[in-house]
Order: sequence, then C-alpha cells, then structure tokens
Amino acid sequence: MTVPVYIAESSPPHLRGQLVTVNTLFITAGQLVASLMGGAFSYLHRGGWRYMLGLSVVPAVLQFLGFLFLPESPRWLIQKGLTQKARRVLSQIRGNQNIDEEYDSIKTSIEEEEKDCGGEGPVIWRMLSYPPTRRALIVGCGLQMFQQLAGINTVMYYSATILQMSGVRDDKLAIWLVTVTAFSNFLFTLLGVWLVERVGRRRLTLGSIIGTGLSLCLLAVGFLLSAQHSPAVTLHPTGPTTLNSTCAAHLSCEPCMLDPRCGFCYRENGSAVFSSSCEPVNGASTERAAWGRCSNVTVLKEHTYWAYNFCPTSYSWLVLLGLVLYLASFAPGMGPMPWTVNSEIYPLWARSTGNACSAGTNWTFNVLVSLTFLHMAQYLTYYGAFFLYSSFALLGFLFIYGCLPETKGRRLEEVESLFENQLCSCGVTDSDEGRQVEYIRVKGSNYHLSDNDASDVE
Repeated sequence: MTVPVYIAESSPPHLRGQLVTVNTLFITAGQLVASLMGGAFSYLHRGGWRYMLGLSVVPAVLQFLGFLFLPESPRWLIQKGLTQKARRVLSQIRGNQNIDEEYDSIKTSIEEEEKDCGGEGPVIWRMLSYPPTRRALIVGCGLQMFQQLAGINTVMYYSATILQMSGVRDDKLAIWLVTVTAFSNFLFTLLGVWLVERVGRRRLTLGSIIGTGLSLCLLAVGFLLSAQHSPAVTLHPTGPTTLNSTCAAHLSCEPCMLDPRCGFCYRENGSAVFSSSCEPVNGASTERAAWGRCSNVTVLKEHTYWAYNFCPTSYSWLVLLGLVLYLASFAPGMGPMPWTVNSEIYPLWARSTGNACSAGTNWTFNVLVSLTFLHMAQYLTYYGAFFLYSSFALLGFLFIYGCLPETKGRRLEEVESLFENQLCSCGVTDSDEGRQVEYIRVKGSNYHLSDNDASDVE
C-alpha cells in the first residue's frame, strides 16, 4: 500500500506513471523468479517447499537494508513542517533541476488543503463527507475491486491447477508452464511501463480490461470444448468402497472430475482413451484411487493413468493460449493502473487513508475470489467460472469508462479538481497544429482551451 504512494509523492509529474508502474514490473519479476525456483525445487522428493519459503528471507533482508537509506517524501516532510529538510530531499532526488517552482507549488497546495480539508474528525469521515475525495475513493476502490473480480489472482494462485484441469497431467510440466505464464506477466507489464505516459492511464486501462474479458472468454471456450469432448466411462467396476459412493453414477470424465470424491482411471493409446472408469479417491492421498488398478503406484507408472482434477483432452493448448493472452492483456493496464491511479487521485491529507481503503478492497476481493474459485469450478463448471469472470470484466469496463478521468501529466496538486462537480474532464484529446488540446465541461458548457496549461484551467 505504501510503496506506490511514496513513489508518486517523490516523482516528477511526467514520470510518475512510469515509476509507479515499475513497482508492479518488479513484483512480476519476483513472481517469475519464484516460479523458476518452484520448478527447480519440484525435483526434490522431500522438503522442496521448505527451501522455497526459506529463500524468501534473502530479498526481505536486502529490502530492509535498502530502506535504511530511504528519505521521507518531500510532501510528507512539508506537511509535518520540516520545510528545510523537504527542500534538501527534493533537491537530492531531482539532481541538477531547479526545484523552486515545484517546491513552492507543493507548499502552497498543502497550506490550502490544511485550511479546507473536509472539516474535523477522522480522516475517513472527512473523505466521505467531502464530495471530491468521496468520488476519488469510489473510483480508487472500484478499480481495485474489478482488478480482483477479473480473476487475476485466480490465474496466479491456481495457474498450475488450471493447466492440470485442462489436461496437463504431469505435475512438473504444469509447474514449468506456470513459469511461462509468469514470464508473460513480466514481459507485458514492461509494455505497460512504456505505454503509461504515452497513451495515458484511462485508455490503457480501458484497452486492458477489454482484452482481459476476451481472454477469459477464450479460457472458458477451451474448458467448454474439453467438457463437450470428455471421454466416456467404459468400465463400471464394483468393490467394497463403491457401495456408498456416487462415483459409479458418473458416465463421463467431466462429472467424475468435478466430484471431489472421485477420480478418472484410464489407459491411453496415443490420443485414444480406453478402459476408463470413475473410482473413489484414496482418503490419504489424492494421487491414487481407493482401490483397484489405479490404487497401485507401480501400475500407474507404467500404462494406467489416474486423473484426479483433470480429464484427458486435446484442447490443453487452447487453455494455455488463453492464459498467456489473459496476462498479455491484464499486465500492462489492469495490473499496475489501479495502484498508479490510487497513488495520484487523493489530496495529501487523504492519500494514506485513501490508499489504505483501496488496498483493503483489493485484498478483500482477492480473498473472496481465491476462496470461491474451486467451489465455483465444482458447481458452475470451469467454463462457467471463467464466463462469470468475463462478465465482471465487462462491468469493470463500464465503470472505468464512466468514472475514470485522465491524470497523465498533471501535478498531484491539480488532480483533485478532476473530481469537482464544476469541472469534469471529458477525456478527449485532439491535435491542433501539433499541440495537445483539451476539451472540458464547465457548468454544462463546453470550452476549448488554447493550451493544456494548468493556469488556463484555473
């Protein structure tokens, strides 16, 4: 929550979007490294997960040591009355640039905010009772909510499981394919760093959520085709554990796989599945059946396969393609932009609280979506779950189109005006003799500005 706020408060306006997005880029780089480590340690027969967790100490220690050399942000220092230290820090991070104009602008804005910052009382109450910050909070929390409802952490947490569900039966192959998706996430977040100051936050977020919705539909179609071509159950064995089991009632792999008490036991000749049965899962381990041929580990290594959470299918490639396209669409926009926008849209007195509320919204829906995914997959089927996420992406597009203003190139002190009743940016730009011009609506009338200058807006 704190890192995007700190970066935004310390960045010059023309680089702020890129620098906040770089934070997300390095998060995806960390996920890529973690996937590579997971793939490497998957070959250890015992205790590999302990090494994965233990290695996390190394970057945590390095980060702590780095924080010891980090100054407070100039805006925070000015707010606390430490003006000389604020000037010194601003000069330090700006290098050889003249900081007088920027320093005076920040100082004047903070002094004005202290006079009129929504009254008295707790900050969250002042935010809710002051219309501009209330609208900003709705936009910030809405962006974080739709980021999670679009299913990103379902993909990141369960990507190995999703690939297995699509028919990838080898655990190690599934883990290495997760590395492919993590690399896609990193690569296309890098694209977002390049695009954010060129196309703006609004356009990038809108384009990203459209692509995300279409990719979710492709994922759903991949699972739908797999379900429609699900292998039939050809054997109906009987045994001591089938007496009170529902597994014998399933006539194909798809309903058998969706039943957590059952698994699909089969043999394979090329791509042809034969001698297939739906059998109860072993209570001690889901890696084998409770009884019969798929309960024998030696047999499973030779010619017979046990599928607990997937069905053999030739459409696995479509699901992998959908995952890669999903991340290619999500990573440049919907990944970093909620954090970037939230770091910009609140006045200084409300910035920490606004970001805390939006981050809390993010993690609340993160937990909600993550905990319900496997249950939705069971009751709605896999393709039903991903069609549901795509419908959330559509709702997110409508919300972003109607509520998100463009903040590119504006000083943090100017952004608050975007949420005033009297001044509402239409988000339209045009070209006028090579210059960027802007159309704004002031009290119901349209005005054309000769230049995109803050003094003209005022």
